[in-house]
Amino acid sequence: MMAIFKDRVDAGKRLAKELSKYANRQDVLVLALPRGGVPVAFEVAKELNVKMDIFIVRKLGVPGNEELAMGAIASDDIRVLNEDIIRSYQIPDRVVATVAANELRELERRERKYRGDHPKPDIKGTTVILIDDGLATGATMHAAVEALKAKRPAKLVVAVPTASPDTCKFFKNIVDEMICATTPEPFYAVGAWYGDFSQTTDEEVCKLLEKARSFPSK
Repeated sequence: MMAIFKDRVDAGKRLAKELSKYANRQDVLVLALPRGGVPVAFEVAKELNVKMDIFIVRKLGVPGNEELAMGAIASDDIRVLNEDIIRSYQIPDRVVATVAANELRELERRERKYRGDHPKPDIKGTTVILIDDGLATGATMHAAVEALKAKRPAKLVVAVPTASPDTCKFFKNIVDEMICATTPEPFYAVGAWYGDFSQTTDEEVCKLLEKARSFPSK
């Protein structure tokens, strides 16, 4: 199995080509899902010469099987639950509440660390391009989409370098535009399609966000 992307920088540059119609527009805002989505979004925002920020979402993992999402929470206390998973694993409400409270603490920690004193961007009336490094089940992205819809952007675009075909199809029905640069089948996992999928650190996120504050360059 061959990697499609060298790393997240490569993926971002290639994704930017799919988004070229949004270049140099004042009303466009690229939002990254930290941490892995930040290096991808940075390259997109740089290539398109548009504003960039972050939107923080935390997956709610099933206890004992944390990779499996029973839902997710996003900034502004938006919560999306996967009732099918909760039912089939018979997860009590109090367990869901405990996991959500723990993830909320981490979400708030990241918000403070990444944003510092900078205000949250005004979403209303903008064209938002929401970016991650890839989508398997899409639970985290789904929470981000629901949270952003409540902020009434003019247009909501989800763009990722790679996604499972079914997940890509799902998002096409709930956002204004869905861009999946590649949809390999069988999908396996997001990391399978990257040569280098090492974890993005908090420090890298902060550094890229600081650089991105100069976008767009005139």
